[in-house]
Amino acid sequence: AGMLRVVAALLLAVAAAGEQESPPGSRFVCTSLPLEAAGAGCPLPPVPMQGGALPPEEELKATVLQLRETVLQQKETIGSQREAIRELTGKLSRCEGADGKSAAGAWKNEVGKGKDTMGDLPRDPALVIEQLSRTMQTLKDRLESLEHQLRANVSYATLPGDLRDVLQRRLGDLERQLLSKVAELEDEKSLLHNETSAHRQKTETALNALLERVSELEKGNSAFKSPEEFKVSLPLRTNYLYGKIKKTLPELYAFTVCLWLRSSASPGIGTPFSYAVPGQANEIVLIEWGNNPIELLINDKVAQLPLFISDGKWHHICITWTTRDGMWEAFQDGEKLGTGENLAPWHPIKPGGVLILGQEQDTVGGRFDATQAFVGEMSQFNIWDRVLKAEDIMNIANCSFNMPGNIIPWVDNNVDVFGGATKWPVETCEERLLDL
Repeated sequence: AGMLRVVAALLLAVAAAGEQESPPGSRFVCTSLPLEAAGAGCPLPPVPMQGGALPPEEELKATVLQLRETVLQQKETIGSQREAIRELTGKLSRCEGADGKSAAGAWKNEVGKGKDTMGDLPRDPALVIEQLSRTMQTLKDRLESLEHQLRANVSYATLPGDLRDVLQRRLGDLERQLLSKVAELEDEKSLLHNETSAHRQKTETALNALLERVSELEKGNSAFKSPEEFKVSLPLRTNYLYGKIKKTLPELYAFTVCLWLRSSASPGIGTPFSYAVPGQANEIVLIEWGNNPIELLINDKVAQLPLFISDGKWHHICITWTTRDGMWEAFQDGEKLGTGENLAPWHPIKPGGVLILGQEQDTVGGRFDATQAFVGEMSQFNIWDRVLKAEDIMNIANCSFNMPGNIIPWVDNNVDVFGGATKWPVETCEERLLDL
């Protein structure tokens, strides 16, 4: 019990000494600490072991000695903290003297992050250290960024002027070469597109012509052995039996018309064919009317032909004409029987008219006159846009070869019949020759 009183007296003495050494107006703040921190900062006196070898008086003496050492250590710590506080207080005083209260307020706002410190120093040194660390890291990052930009600018700025000029010229040359190559590729692309379009157009034209020819052959074969082996029969002299050519004529400066015909009508065989255009119903007409000889009309101008074809036999006749001096020729069964000139000289045949078989037109495509109608049969009506040679006409007439007209060919699907006119298979060319 006596030893316990001594320990209590020593503790009171330590507390009194702490109070005497504390500056006036200061206060103690108690903060809860974890056990690890408490154990590191303030070591507790060892608890006497129960049943130890030492007697109780010796254990108390040892405890007192340890408490004395602890008190001395606390006094040294307090002294060092007092020196640090004096140093910080002096620095703060100098700052306040230099910048006034605004500097102090800025310090409080920066360190305390808006906390009201009531003019005292920050109570938690860890916050000050953390804030200083963040500020130092920010300044370090900004410094590194500035150094990086400075190195980049200095490295470019320190390039020799000649080297920069060389680089710029090289870049300009490469850019021009690239633009030239792009323009060249564009030109090649355009040229290839044009060539492809032209080739495609030619191919389509050829295919269309082939399809048309195939269609003509298919339609012709449906009724006759071949599309040209047929004849048109006009047995009565009326104003409503006729045939019509579907195709029309282009503008012509010369032509050759050939056909096979058989007729015994009288007086005159009538009109084997007529071509009328707007404004001129008698653009081209072949007619034997009444007791008149067979006549050729071009633009309503007339030439009499020395042909004799009304004996009821098959005859092959050809007529040629050219606008140069209006020259004409007449062939019967391959032989030239007559020629002349001044038949509508320098008059081109107008395009876009109507071509009729067996009737004479008073208007385009109509107003037929029964007295001028053809009575009989006809076949192989062909028109060329040139004057055929005499030997070609002879070869066609004697059946040496078949030569369709390049303007109007004799094919089944190009001839329509009306009013009772009919299409029939025609005798062979050799049979027609035997009929002469």
